[in-house]
Parts: sequence; C-alpha cells; structure tokens
Amino acid sequence: MKEKKIELATLAGGCFWCTEAVFQRVQGVEKVISGFTGGNIKNPPYREVVTGRTGHAEAIQVHFNPELISYEGLLKIFFATHDPTTLNRQQNDVGTMYRSAIFYHSEGQKATAEKVIKELEEEKTFSDPIVTEVTKAEAFYVAEQEHHDYYNRHRAQPYCQVIIDPKVKKLKESFADKLKPA
Repeated sequence: MKEKKIELATLAGGCFWCTEAVFQRVQGVEKVISGFTGGNIKNPPYREVVTGRTGHAEAIQVHFNPELISYEGLLKIFFATHDPTTLNRQQNDVGTMYRSAIFYHSEGQKATAEKVIKELEEEKTFSDPIVTEVTKAEAFYVAEQEHHDYYNRHRAQPYCQVIIDPKVKKLKESFADKLKPA
C-alpha cells in the first residue's frame, strides 16, 4: 500500500477562524491548525498577538495531500476567499495580525505563490493591487485550544454568521468540485 505524501502550506488571510473554516472543507486537506507566525517573540499568546505588538499574523497550517489538491489549487482558494488587496486588514479586523501573507516552505512554493499573484494581477482579478506578502516560513505557534474548529463549534455567533458564512458560501459556489463530500 502506498503511503500518502502530506505537504504543508502556511497561510494568513485575516482572522484564522475564517481561513480555518474554508480550508477544513477542501478535499485533500488532511488537517488545519490555527496559530501565529511571522512575529518577533516566542510562544505568543492570543491576547498579545491581537495587540499588534508581537508582529505575528494569525495564520493556519494546512496539511494537504498534493495528489488530491495542488499547492497552486490551495492558493487559488486562498485568494478567492479573502481580500488580498487591503494592507493589514480584512473587513473589520484591522492590524498587522490580519495581514495577507503566504509563508512558503520551499523555493517551489515561493515560485508558485509569485506565479499565482502575477497571473491574478495580469488578469486584473482585483481592482486594486495585491499586497499579499510572500515570506519564508519560520516558527509557527499553535493557538490556544478555544480557537480551534471555532466556526464549526460556534456557527450561531454573529461573527461567524456575518464574516465567515459568506466565505464558506463563496467556497461552495466557486470551488464545488474541490469540496469534501458532505
């Protein structure tokens, strides 16, 4: 029996509750972990990250099977389900912790990220320039337990209904062929 090859993608597209909810539904994604990366202190707690003083982004680590979904496929979903044109902001979430960023784990991932961004800009997919940073992945700190699987556990919360529901809806409409079976 052939062993599955699992790869890692680290993405920041605003609040990690949103990006986690989107990628949990994608076929080929084995696991999604919410956490923090790109900052300047070790093991930052959420309450410090949200002040903006640590420099970390709320991010997710996506463990995926490249035989079922490519890294490029993940990035296309990433760009379609958040606004990569707003610097340090996603809707009402404002600050460097909500920046749009791709933290690459190999030169291949870096090249793919740069290629996808270039294609989106050439196609004028967005009316404003893409400001997503492409940065080498460094330490990733797992968020506190209450942040994991947030959307699935708290769908009745106003934030989930107003902010996350539209992202999940867009995923279902735009990438129906990429969804896990219901």
